[in-house]
Amino acid sequence: MNTKTDAAPAESPRKPRLSLFFATVGGVGYLPKAPGTWGSLVGVALYWGLSKIPGQPSAGIYLHDIYFALRPEWPVGVAVALVVAFLGVAAANRVVKFTGKKDPQFVVIDEVSGQLFTLLFAVAPANWKYLALGFILFRVFDIWKPFPARQAESLPGGWGIMADDWIAAVYAAIGIWIARGIGL
Repeated sequence: MNTKTDAAPAESPRKPRLSLFFATVGGVGYLPKAPGTWGSLVGVALYWGLSKIPGQPSAGIYLHDIYFALRPEWPVGVAVALVVAFLGVAAANRVVKFTGKKDPQFVVIDEVSGQLFTLLFAVAPANWKYLALGFILFRVFDIWKPFPARQAESLPGGWGIMADDWIAAVYAAIGIWIARGIGL
């Protein structure tokens, strides 16, 4: 009896098409140059789109003479960001298991999530100045990975892919708060 011929053929894992679609943000992650930057731009566009939701007059808070508008779309934005984050972890986890790679470059849902959280945490107005500042600051902190972002990458599966971007988002949001505080 030959064990090589009697053994059942190894099954290859089924391609997680929906997870790949979501993790690559509809294929944006497959763009040949700077897929993370393109993913971040999708996050900026999503935030801008959420800012266009019609609603009631804005409410807000004053913090050291700076007015932070909590517009009616803000809770919707938070809900969308949380759904993107939750589904991003799940999709990235499936892609990691399928590819065997710890953090595939084509997974860009983490950039979308991080960019959304940057602008939401900063309660940033959706004008070109703050969208551009949020984009630049998020990309800088996402690439630099200051403590504890680099350490967060060691989390297992999708958590490691997503968590470092959430930490970069906190740093970038603080940067926006500082910029607003000094009058930019």
